[in-house]
Amino acid sequence: MTTETTTSDPLDEARVERFAERLLATITDGVVTLMIDLAHRTGLLEALAAGPGTSQQLATRAGLVERYVRECLAALVTARIVDHDPATGRYALPPEHAVCLTGPGSLNLAPFSRAASLLATHVPGVARAFREGGGVPYEAFRPEFTEVMDGLSRGLFDDQLVDGILPLAGDLVDRLAAGIRVADVGCGTGHAVALMARAFPRSTFVGYDLAEDAIAAARAEAAQRGVGNAAFEVLDVLRLPTDPPFDAVFAFDAIHDQADPAGVLARIRAALAPGGVFVMLDTKGSSVLEENLDNPLAPLLYGISTLHCMTVSLARGGAGLGTMWGEQLARRMLTDAGFGQVAVHDVPDDPFDVLYVARPA
Repeated sequence: MTTETTTSDPLDEARVERFAERLLATITDGVVTLMIDLAHRTGLLEALAAGPGTSQQLATRAGLVERYVRECLAALVTARIVDHDPATGRYALPPEHAVCLTGPGSLNLAPFSRAASLLATHVPGVARAFREGGGVPYEAFRPEFTEVMDGLSRGLFDDQLVDGILPLAGDLVDRLAAGIRVADVGCGTGHAVALMARAFPRSTFVGYDLAEDAIAAARAEAAQRGVGNAAFEVLDVLRLPTDPPFDAVFAFDAIHDQADPAGVLARIRAALAPGGVFVMLDTKGSSVLEENLDNPLAPLLYGISTLHCMTVSLARGGAGLGTMWGEQLARRMLTDAGFGQVAVHDVPDDPFDVLYVARPA
């Protein structure tokens, strides 16, 4: 529960000291996040994962300048992320750490550091919105935001989409195998569409997104994979086509930052054929602040909401739902949009989201 204090309350000096220590640790961790981003985007983490080495050896391995490598490594060593042997001058990334910082799978959390770096650049713009209203428009986050979001979701989709996530939606896998018409709203770089199109060649897929750069990347990946049953269009999903209807519509972390999420949900409902299904992957959390106090990811998610999801919606005069709109509100909005059956499932290898499987009333 939350409590209130007044200026007349006597200070607990021990509590002040504990909070100051915690605050400094939090700020330190924020800077360490930037070091992880640097090591991730420069290839230094992958060089470390390949085996121990001195700063010069690692710099040579990654094609980097040794002096920068050495200073970044010092930050990672003192943060207890990288090990260092002073006798040999060699640095090593423990295998348990490498699993969480390198590789293509869903366990690699390093891409989240890049998201933090990107969002940090928009603090001044969001601060202006605090005073003046409005928000920072989605376009201001591009093109890097497209790459960041792709990095955050690609490993999960590769590991879990076809074999872990889709089976949660009842008979959907069988219907996809038989051949149905599918849309993905807010498809981003289209990686999920490409994976599903390859796995279910009898079905046809269309991905829609506002971002032209994302759609260009989606088309390029589909062509590279030789996927002929997937198409992509730049479109405001409030204008999602309803004729001919779709048998299934997907939205992967795309509803809560819409300017008109209620309108989008209603449009999706209108675009579904009889017996169709809406599959929505979105943030795991409660609509009630107090119920998120024990969620260790809640500060991260509320922060992402403030610096991106809420502000891009408010920039368009939108609802500003925010990342943590929560299950209660999501269920209510799905019901209001005309969905009568809503099931909620945990997502394999994904502590951030849940899967809503909604069928028309």
